[in-house]
Amino acid sequence: MARDISTSRAEEWNGGSDDKEEAKGFLLQGSREGSPEEDIIVHSAIGTGVGNGAGRPLMKGPARRQSSFAQQRPHGGPRTPHRVRFEVSEPDHLHEMNGTAHALSGHDWMDDEDFLATDDGEAPAHRGQRAPLLTDIQAPSITVANDLDFDPEDLLESARPKSGIKSAFMNMANSIIGAGIIGQPYAFKQAGLLSGVILLIVLTITVDWTIRLIVTNSKLSGADSFQATMEKCFGKSGLVAISVAQWAFAFGGMVAFCIIIGDTIPHVLVAVFPKLEDLPVLWLLTDRRAIIVIFVLGLSYPLSLYRDIAMLAKASTFALISMIVIIITVVVEGPFQPANIRGQLKGSLLINDGIFQAIGVISFAFVCHHNSLLIYGSLKTPTMDRFARVTHYSTSISMLACMAMALGGYLTFGDRTQGNVLNNFPTNSVMINIARLCFGLNMITTLPLECFVCREVMTTYYFPAEPHNPNRHLIFTTSLVISAMGVALVTTDLGIVFELVGATSACALAYILPPLCFVKLTKRRTWETYACYVCITFGCVVMLISITQSVAKMIRGEVVGSST
Repeated sequence: MARDISTSRAEEWNGGSDDKEEAKGFLLQGSREGSPEEDIIVHSAIGTGVGNGAGRPLMKGPARRQSSFAQQRPHGGPRTPHRVRFEVSEPDHLHEMNGTAHALSGHDWMDDEDFLATDDGEAPAHRGQRAPLLTDIQAPSITVANDLDFDPEDLLESARPKSGIKSAFMNMANSIIGAGIIGQPYAFKQAGLLSGVILLIVLTITVDWTIRLIVTNSKLSGADSFQATMEKCFGKSGLVAISVAQWAFAFGGMVAFCIIIGDTIPHVLVAVFPKLEDLPVLWLLTDRRAIIVIFVLGLSYPLSLYRDIAMLAKASTFALISMIVIIITVVVEGPFQPANIRGQLKGSLLINDGIFQAIGVISFAFVCHHNSLLIYGSLKTPTMDRFARVTHYSTSISMLACMAMALGGYLTFGDRTQGNVLNNFPTNSVMINIARLCFGLNMITTLPLECFVCREVMTTYYFPAEPHNPNRHLIFTTSLVISAMGVALVTTDLGIVFELVGATSACALAYILPPLCFVKLTKRRTWETYACYVCITFGCVVMLISITQSVAKMIRGEVVGSST
């Protein structure tokens, strides 16, 4: 049976040899050069011979496949009449077939003005390889890479520079140790020595937790910023709340920086030029209000007009150095101050009635929540464990710095401690004047950063989808700088500014909004959920009581003034 089957298959194979020879003949037909309907041109060496006695042409060498589109159709019609065809002529000197490279003769045919035409103006016949249709087209990736204005960091997260734990720690510590550190002795005066120490430790732990909570909320909501998280949780009202809080905190910082400029620069100028007060016109350089106007409008305002804060990148390094100089100066110089400028500690060792105001001052110094997601994203390996280490290190070092500043100032001046502790020191101290100069110059270059935040919040909220407008940019910048400077001219107490800004925007950013988002995003109830409720209640109570006490204090005129 098997033999019969194999025999029948052999007969079928021999009987079908004629069909195979006929198929070979179709493959070996000449190509129709110059026809616009052809797709593939096959040039093969063809000879004639005898195959099975039929006299059909046979190939010399291996058979080559040919597309069915190139086969002759009845009456010369195309196989698919509705397909798109490109009638492209090619130079005479290209003889290689099927895309094979060929050495160019004479000159490069691509350099001709019309490389598809011959000298007599006629297109040459098709003779093999097609001429390229689009010679100047590049792949999108190449075009974008060759663009001088292209910055991969704007579009690719992986292209942005990454940092290790040490660099991230420096960035966060620099965000915390800012101008607010100068008011920590004043916070201890308001709260009492023991209460101040406890408050500083407890608030540091709370801020450490809420900073990490912002990253957790971002992961739960899928948003990439604090504003986007609030908007996703609470809609338009959430965006309004976070925008107002960030704007108020940045604007309060601008006012505080203007006051610091007026409190520091005049003392330095008087110490360097003792007879400056007696000179005509130049005596204005010893006046606090004149210094604020001159330095803010002459230096800070032009810097604020920059669209990109990268121009002020070096200011952060100078800020950190100046803060270290100020802390060392206060700690070292404090014990050597004369008794007539010292204050008393009696009655303020445990607790004072200004404890809620002290919470606002400490919170003003520790708020860096708007930078938490930026620092998290800058890590080479952004994980919650690594970010927790960065946060723990940063808040701990910042707490130690604030503790040293608070104890060094408060133990020296007691109940006479001012909102800017540098104002308690005499004018003729060389180290203190160096610290004042560093602090004043730092505020001049830091004020534009806060102006940038205010301007961006206003632009994002009111004109979210509009391109940059120079006139709007100028109007926003000018109005912000002049209004902050105007408030600083009529306010001499830096402590009041710390209290109000810390009690409102700082409390909202640190103690209310992050846990509020977490409660909204989580369905299950854990210890963190109940801790969020406690933190929200704490923030609301501190905000209400601190605002009430600060406003009542301003109405009664109980402020600590600086020299005018």
